[in-house]
Amino acid sequence: MTLKVFITGASSGLGEALAVCYAAKSARLGLVARRGEILAALNERLGGQHACYALDVADAPALHEAAADFIARFGAPDIVIANAGVSAGTLTEHEEDLAVFRRIMDVNVYGMAATFAPFIPAMQAAGGERRLVGIASVAGIRGLPGAEAYSASKAAAIAYLESLRLEMRPCGIKVVTIAPGYIDTPMTEINPYRMPFLLPADQAAARFAAAIARGSSYTVIPWQMGIVAKLLRLLPNWLYDRLFTGAPRKPRGLLAERP
Repeated sequence: MTLKVFITGASSGLGEALAVCYAAKSARLGLVARRGEILAALNERLGGQHACYALDVADAPALHEAAADFIARFGAPDIVIANAGVSAGTLTEHEEDLAVFRRIMDVNVYGMAATFAPFIPAMQAAGGERRLVGIASVAGIRGLPGAEAYSASKAAAIAYLESLRLEMRPCGIKVVTIAPGYIDTPMTEINPYRMPFLLPADQAAARFAAAIARGSSYTVIPWQMGIVAKLLRLLPNWLYDRLFTGAPRKPRGLLAERP
């Protein structure tokens, strides 16, 4: 049976790597990004048999139309991957950062729910083992200085996916939360600091696909960052504050997106 996979943020970085990974498994893909011309080029590179949707994941009606078209063409998806994301440094005391804060929350949290919503009824009706996959981040495990919006959005995504997992369990749809560490993509290129355990996007995509196939409820990739994240979570606030108050920040005012 042909695997059917819907991926947002598919035009570059991790989303592109996931598209290449699943195309190699002969899957039929729904590819979503804001840049239609890049999607079309990716589709051509992958054989030209996939569906492309140029839209913004914060536009729920557009996602609804894309989902309806994908289902009409291929049937209910086996896997929906909410990968589109936005990253930027934000500081609450700068009023101009509020618009950036809203954009990050709109894409990273609302966009994830808007991606899943139109597919759930069809996936429930189709039955079988199906997956809703949310790409969170280790940045959501503890708040990072200078990344107030990004850390908040990823913490919200983790909690949202956990709630959704409980809701979907009775109907057999597995909800997979993946919290990446540092992946070598255009989104991380703007980071002006050392990124431990940096993983190439193609290797990350292969590990993501394996976790999705297992139906893992929560996975940190690479595994070394999972250990770091657990240790950070155990630190008392006074010690965490002392260690991280002076940590390097993401650049302000420069939005990096998985578009």
